[in-house]
Amino acid sequence: MISHLIERMMKLPPPVTRNVVVQKGLRVPMPDGVELLADRWMPRSGGDGLPTALIRSPYGRGMFGQMFARPLAERGYQVVMQSVRGGFGSGGTFDPMRQERADGLATLDWLVSQPWSDAIVLYGLSYLGHVQWAVADQLPPQVKAMIPIVTESALTLEFLRSDGMSLETPFGWGVLVGTQEQPLAMLRKPFQDKKTARALHTLPLVEADVAAFGQRSDYIQDILAHDAGSARWEGFDHSDRVADVTVPVSSIGGWYDIFLPGQLRDFKVLQDKGRSARLTVGPWTHTNFDGTPVEEAISFGLAHANGVEPPHRAPVRLYVMGQEAWRDFPSWPPPDYSPRRFHLSASGTLTPDAPESSVDTYRYDPADPTPAVGGVRLSGTAGRVDNAALEARADVLTYSTPVLDQDVEVVGEVSAEIWFSSSLPHADVFVRLCDVDPEGRSWNVCDGLVSLTGADEPQCAAVTLWPTAYRFKRGHRIRVQVSSGAFPRYARNPGTGESRATATKLLAADQTVHYGQSAIILPVH
Repeated sequence: MISHLIERMMKLPPPVTRNVVVQKGLRVPMPDGVELLADRWMPRSGGDGLPTALIRSPYGRGMFGQMFARPLAERGYQVVMQSVRGGFGSGGTFDPMRQERADGLATLDWLVSQPWSDAIVLYGLSYLGHVQWAVADQLPPQVKAMIPIVTESALTLEFLRSDGMSLETPFGWGVLVGTQEQPLAMLRKPFQDKKTARALHTLPLVEADVAAFGQRSDYIQDILAHDAGSARWEGFDHSDRVADVTVPVSSIGGWYDIFLPGQLRDFKVLQDKGRSARLTVGPWTHTNFDGTPVEEAISFGLAHANGVEPPHRAPVRLYVMGQEAWRDFPSWPPPDYSPRRFHLSASGTLTPDAPESSVDTYRYDPADPTPAVGGVRLSGTAGRVDNAALEARADVLTYSTPVLDQDVEVVGEVSAEIWFSSSLPHADVFVRLCDVDPEGRSWNVCDGLVSLTGADEPQCAAVTLWPTAYRFKRGHRIRVQVSSGAFPRYARNPGTGESRATATKLLAADQTVHYGQSAIILPVH
């Protein structure tokens, strides 16, 4: 029954077999004497000698085994699913991401020594993909391929930028790993999610973990106190290993995924180094995608594990939203897309011609923060949504092109240069690109935020938006939003210059957008 449900949910072809068995509680020794637990999934007819998919997870082996190990074990693999250090029966203490290189290499040494295992494929999404990058430059020859999904080599560091602190995702993840082994955790999760959402309003934020689940979390305290450049995160960033990967890599991402920029950066490193790598990006969020990863594990991973070339396809396959079609490209970013400036003007229009100098203003109050609506989030509201209610707020400015008389296709890196000033020295600038359909509905495409200091003097806010592949159709309009937040996706800027972790005072500010050179830069074909 579970097999049929997964097949329908992921839109997968029927499996080779549904009759699989699980060898539970294998003990994998680490050099320091700690033992990590793993389960081995395989066809009942026998898994010895089949290619081994290695999945290392901090989320347990039960439900995650059904979701990720079963589909592979039914389709030509044996699967070793391991709980990382300090969780779900594995020994030691869970220190997120810090221990995965040493433990991952030791696990590979153990797996290579097993008489039933030969060719190995590394597989997994999010944290389960990050652990692949942690060992990727020192793989034994038995590893034949990597399939990292909605992940990147530096993982959480994008969220901890000093010039744009994400809040909802790292905080929510800290709550998840802090509560997931409590009794009835899955049944209680909807109630926990509501408590977590309320806790994000806590001032000061250093007390929000207790408000969320009743105890201090070392991880949450650290993400609030230490930005991406802190020595606290030493060992988290494996981006320097990417260039040394020699096995074929198939990277799978989503346009609304939280890790997309880093994932594309990793792919480009492989591409520039001439490595065997391919990229697939679909219209997905972090937690909502189809059976593409499983299909790639079969067509790409099994082929390499069996010593044959997978079916030929272009190095880059992108789902072009708006067109609603898959397209192949030779590289990322694709060639033949050139940066084109669309200027913001005082009449609320977006135009290729720079307007005369002028200004527009709005008031931002962190006590009533501009909300996060859809977009790049872990919550169920992620992805494309109608922005009507958001754009009706007085603290959101919008700029739109006239109705397009021909399609405009945007594929690649998106950025904005917003000339901006504030009544306070400290302010944020949030920019969102939208598609306005003929019915007037405004659908978010991509966005980004930057934090400014010295904002009481006009300066250029250079905002990096999420990359995208989008066709704005004839009869639609291109729209840009400018505001000063997207809470709780990003932490509120208190306006005082205090640490966002310890600030208790919130100051409202009058924000000014200066026209003339303010523009969004779109890669247009």
